[in-house]
Amino acid sequence: MSSSRACAECNKTSFSRDDITGQLACSTCGAIQPFDQFDAQIGGITGIQGTFIRLGTTGSGSVYTYKERKHFAANSLIDELTSRLGLGSKSNEIRSMISDITEGEFGQGNWFSVLIGSCAYVVMRKDDRPLPMAEVASAVGCDVYELGRMILRVVDFLDLRSDFPEFDIVHSLERTLKNSHCFEDVDGSKLDTMKKQGVFLIQCAVKWFLSTGRRPLPLVVAVLVFVAELNQVEVRIEELAMEVHAAVSTCRARYKELLETLVKAAQVLPWGKDVTTKNIVKNAPFLIQYMEKKSMARPGEKRKSLDELGLNMEDVIKECLRQNNAYTESRTGGTSSQNDSQYFSTQSDVERPGIEDVDRMEISPECLSMMYREFLNENPSAYNSRSGENAHKRSTFKFDIRDCWEWWEGKSELSKKLLLKQLLEKDVGVDTMPPSFVAGQVKCRMRRERINAAKLRIEKIMHPLDANGTVNCMVDPEKKSKKRRGMVVDDVDWEDLIIETLIIHGVKEEEIEKGHYNTLLDLHVFNSGTV
Repeated sequence: MSSSRACAECNKTSFSRDDITGQLACSTCGAIQPFDQFDAQIGGITGIQGTFIRLGTTGSGSVYTYKERKHFAANSLIDELTSRLGLGSKSNEIRSMISDITEGEFGQGNWFSVLIGSCAYVVMRKDDRPLPMAEVASAVGCDVYELGRMILRVVDFLDLRSDFPEFDIVHSLERTLKNSHCFEDVDGSKLDTMKKQGVFLIQCAVKWFLSTGRRPLPLVVAVLVFVAELNQVEVRIEELAMEVHAAVSTCRARYKELLETLVKAAQVLPWGKDVTTKNIVKNAPFLIQYMEKKSMARPGEKRKSLDELGLNMEDVIKECLRQNNAYTESRTGGTSSQNDSQYFSTQSDVERPGIEDVDRMEISPECLSMMYREFLNENPSAYNSRSGENAHKRSTFKFDIRDCWEWWEGKSELSKKLLLKQLLEKDVGVDTMPPSFVAGQVKCRMRRERINAAKLRIEKIMHPLDANGTVNCMVDPEKKSKKRRGMVVDDVDWEDLIIETLIIHGVKEEEIEKGHYNTLLDLHVFNSGTV
């Protein structure tokens, strides 16, 4: 049979129909002709339907509209993301919130994934169990700032600003300690003790304003690393920061600030002037016990001395110093116990009655056995009773008082979650200013000195005969800066030149002190019509 259409392969017009399949094939080359049985829609909705193509069908006997397919894909995506965040029990509440926001239309695309993450964050925040925003952004696959903007839109749309709770940093610490792989091998009892110690220190850090104006997760990482080191658990700050999606550099900065603040608090100890950031871990048991007792004291009550804390520290340290062997700490950067002997009386062994009584030391036989085995392992020559050539050598014995002293009590209210008002009323022995505020004040004072120096230089140039003052430059004249590209020699750098330019253009000194140079240059220099 012939047709008006040509073969798709050989362009011939001779075709034959197969008796079995009914398909049309070319008589010359045998190619099957496509779209042979297609029938166009004729006559509107009630017209004849095509054989192979029908709009809105997904299979035999099923018909879904566009809205139904969109809702199915949206619900599948909600279940996937909530499962990824571990919020399977909250999926219905999150779905209901999304339905209220979109008026039951839901959606599809990248923006809808961001909306799901935002609603998940808001739901958990309302339940006082907030999720880290970085973790939600990582699960959704978007930027933290994009997620933050969507969260603000959700909060404003649902009118939740008035009763939206603050971020619970204590819950974040407990959640990180529970879910982190760094602590999965730690014993359950020790993990519970670490949690209480972490809650105590994190609330002290909040009282010391270490979390003011900062992201909470780096401080959580810093506290957990310190508590792990205090309990002799090896945790790397890089691994823990990666798990909570926090910047390693920021975590290190928070850890440094925590150590420095603890050193300030440790000045109340008798050997406080010897405490540094390198040996604060060794002194932390004494410091934390002091802060515990201090926080439990009533307002106006006289501060108890360290002798009343339940540990006879004088006898313990004298017993360590009595030996002829040198007792050294196993940690790097530690100081010897002999450095602290200046704070205790140096009586002889005969003048110290009762020091030989082991029961007074409250050291268990198991602990003594462990210390003895450790001593023999590290000093093989101790098996030999001869007093030969090794008799004059000083042996090294690693002693850690934390192994023989249960210093943690956990009786303070700071070991439990407190409201911010209750937390600020507690006294832990030291009060500090927010580090960001202190740093800002220091920078403002430095800019003030630069402004005064710039005014003197301008005055000297404009009135050379009347200017008799000397330039009070911040940089030490003896430390001349090297010539570098983009820098000005003679103790004047780019910041001084910018300040001079702003002063010449009449910018107020109070605005210059804030340090927003780019904004001030755009407003007063480049848009002023004069250069």
